[in-house]
Formats: sequence, C-alpha cells, structure tokens
Amino acid sequence: MSFNASLYTVFLCMLFGANAVAIKISLVGLGIFTTAGIRFSVAAVVILLWALATSRPVRVNARQFRKIGVLGLIFFVQLSLFYVGLSRTTASHGTLISNILPFIVLILAHFFLEEEHFSTRKLIGLVLGFSGMVILLGDTLQLDEASLHGDLIVLLAVLIWGGNAIYTKRIIKDFQPSQVTFYPVAISGPLFLIAALFWDPQMVRHVDSSIVLSMAYQTFVTASFGLIGWTMLIKEYGATTLHSYIFIMPLSGVFLGIVMLGEPLTVSLAGSIVMVTIGLVVANRPVRGLA
Repeated sequence: MSFNASLYTVFLCMLFGANAVAIKISLVGLGIFTTAGIRFSVAAVVILLWALATSRPVRVNARQFRKIGVLGLIFFVQLSLFYVGLSRTTASHGTLISNILPFIVLILAHFFLEEEHFSTRKLIGLVLGFSGMVILLGDTLQLDEASLHGDLIVLLAVLIWGGNAIYTKRIIKDFQPSQVTFYPVAISGPLFLIAALFWDPQMVRHVDSSIVLSMAYQTFVTASFGLIGWTMLIKEYGATTLHSYIFIMPLSGVFLGIVMLGEPLTVSLAGSIVMVTIGLVVANRPVRGLA
C-alpha cells in the first residue's frame, strides 16, 4: 500500500471510529429508528448517484436479489440492535464492543469458510481482544442496569454483524462492490422508517445544529462516501491489508466520546482499550516467527 493510501485508510478508520459519538448526539433529538432511517435512506440515494455517475453496475437479477435481500434484512436487524443498544450505553462502550467484530468473524470463518482457519498469531490476538471485553465488564458492572443491557444488546448486534460478514463472503463472488454497498443500505432505509412509525415514541423531539451536523456526518461521511472509499480500498488492496488498520477505530471512538460527550475514562475502560488494540494489531498484522 502506498503512503497516500495508508494515510487515507487511517483517516477513514478515524472517521468510522467517531460514528458512535455522532449517533449518540443525534439520539438526543431524534428517535432511534428515525435516526437510522434518515441516515440510510439518504445514503442509499447518494450511493446510487455515485454508482450511476461512475458507470458502476447496480442492477441485479432475481437470483441475485434473493441473496442480497437476505443481506439487507440481516443488515436491518444488526443495525436496529446496535442503535437500540447504543441509546442505553456510552459511545465509548459501544465503540469498543463493536470492535470485537473482527474476532467474531475470525471464529465464524474458521467453522464456515473452508479457506479460513486459525493461526497461532490470530489465536493470540483473539485471546487478547476478548480479554479486553472481560476487563470492560468491570466497568459495565459499575454502571446502571440500562447501561448493562445496552452493552449486551450491542454485543448481540456485533454477533449478528459477524454472521452478516460471513454470509457476505460466501455470496460476494456473485456481485460487484457497488451492488453489495448499495442494496443493504437501500433495503434497510425504508424498513427503519417503517419501524420508527411503530416503535419511536417521538420520531422528532427537537432539532438543532448539533443534531443536523451529526446526521450529516453519519449519512454522508460514514454511510455514503466513507463506505464507498472503504469499498474501493478493499478492491485495490484487499480486506486483509485494510484490517491491519482497524485498531485505530476504537482509539478514535473512545477518545471522541470522552472529549465531546464527557464520558468518563475509567481504569477498566483504559485497560480494555489497550487489550483490544493489541489484539487487533496481533491478529491482523503478520509477525515473523508466528504462524
């Protein structure tokens, strides 16, 4: 990977890491499903316009739509749980828990993808990463019951997210990156808005500049252009190369949660950051002497 591409990847990881903070800000004035519905409905339009402007394929046949329709429904379920969980816990906790996703994918891939198996290096990273989650429990147990439930709901969302990643890997050969990027977002957006009508007590409580900016960030920076940029990097350099940078996401998210939302930096949270970060580095960056 070139130096400029490395800088761009680092920048994207920082942006993705900050997304939980943006969601927490928007939930102050908007309903849980309303936030997600606006974000992904607008993002779907942006991604579609990008695909058309760059002559990237979007149309799928009936067989392909059945497969990618399942992907869209899983995407809806996982994000619904993530938003509900994040509404009950801190952005710092939500960011850290969501970053055990690579470890979940590692475990599931070992059993469901023939070409993917544990190596000693990956196993060490896995143990370190989950050690960080155990340390985080020490922080969680000191929070109120709602926060504990929020952490558990986010964890469930990440488990489903892992299954989504494995399913995507199994069907990806039948699709172009633009199709895999567009359809889950396009399918889930309207579903979130329908869910908002039934389950958001108030879809819109109030709107101010911070909420508008947070929605713009989620919609255009991460769900649209960020996702497009990430997809293009994966196509150019491969997922394995990019995964070596994802340790930046929890650092970015926790830092901004503390600075922007005033969330506390506890000993357990700091220890969890260290263990998860080291685990991600070990699991995703090749090390000589480990096989």
